[in-house]
Amino acid sequence: MQWIQVAPAKNIRPGKGLAILIGHLSLTVFNTGERFLAVENRCPHSGDPLADGMVIGTTVTCSRHNWRICLETGLVTKPCVEGTPQVRTFPVEVRDGTVMLDLDAVQATA
Repeated sequence: MQWIQVAPAKNIRPGKGLAILIGHLSLTVFNTGERFLAVENRCPHSGDPLADGMVIGTTVTCSRHNWRICLETGLVTKPCVEGTPQVRTFPVEVRDGTVMLDLDAVQATA
């Protein structure tokens, strides 16, 4: 795995997300308060960014149409619509206070 630095962990407050762009792919790294999780920054319903969504536990609610997405799996949890595409998730680690993202996983989905 090839890890890249995203930001100091202290710069992403609990319950908030930080949008980043890697190539043409927009991602968001969320701080759940207990850990950091990264997903594609795109609601599968409308394409709106998830970075400004409200985080409760490991779920983000899209600020535009209130769709709920599990940050661990990328699955839409509300509404339950069969065939809804999931949001891509990416491995994240915190090393020495810095949030790191697995660049190989990002590039594999590009």
